[in-house]
Amino acid sequence: MTRHLLNVADFTADELRSILSLAQQPDLPHVLAGMGASLIFEKPSNRTRQSMEMAVFQLGGHPVYTRGEEVGFDVREPVEDIVRVMAGYHALLAARVFSHDIVSRMAAASPVPVVNMLSDHSHPLQALADLLTMQQVHGSLDGLQVAYVGDYNNVSRSLGEACVMLGATLALACPVGYHADDAELERVNALGPGAITQVHRPAEAVAGASAVHTDSWTSMGQEAEKQERSRAFEGYTVDHALMAQAAPGAAFYHCLPAYRGLEVSAEVIDGPTSRAFAQAHNRMHAARGALAFLLGVR
Repeated sequence: MTRHLLNVADFTADELRSILSLAQQPDLPHVLAGMGASLIFEKPSNRTRQSMEMAVFQLGGHPVYTRGEEVGFDVREPVEDIVRVMAGYHALLAARVFSHDIVSRMAAASPVPVVNMLSDHSHPLQALADLLTMQQVHGSLDGLQVAYVGDYNNVSRSLGEACVMLGATLALACPVGYHADDAELERVNALGPGAITQVHRPAEAVAGASAVHTDSWTSMGQEAEKQERSRAFEGYTVDHALMAQAAPGAAFYHCLPAYRGLEVSAEVIDGPTSRAFAQAHNRMHAARGALAFLLGVR
């Protein structure tokens, strides 16, 4: 059966652990030798393109970067026709899209693995890099106290799924109107032995946490909301004073790009507690592990 990576919860906890183990092995079998991987970008990205191209290369394959307008999902051709054609050229397909429905339809039509490189619903590759980095910094994820300050979005949703599945606790601090609803919290809490909770005050979420995460307040495609979001998120900047509420030796995490003075202060992201750039580098290792797993490496 063809496996796809659309959401973190598409895998079991043991499978996530296997992917993390593979991510730490630099010399994996060249399962893509002589084969291609189609990387389709409706949304441009620095880290995602660089990390995925290198992950494909390290597995022996040839990455083919394609801009969204070159395929024109449901404009030039239906999603399903694009997938049927590309699956005849490539060993796997990956897409970074605005709508999660696109990657869901791709997976339904594809005989080869489909990877969600980001959608409005999920960012599983980022969550895998987050897990890998936290494991390297803190050791076991089981029982790790994690905080997330900001918007409940694709990044925090995937992080929450990953934490709960592997036994960590995640405390969300989200402004009213940008928070997870009760049904969503219940869904994520049902995924594993960890727990996800939600408060509105950042200091309450960060208190005692060993890992503090945030994300930009305005994502690509939300530019018209920038001023409104800046007002809503006032007081949600992760700065030195907020990090002082965390556990001794706590580390700071950010999926990047970062906007200093908004969601994070320069003194934090450029300071000694920051692991944001290790996270960025781990995007490549996490992607390599995920692709290898999808292609049968164990």
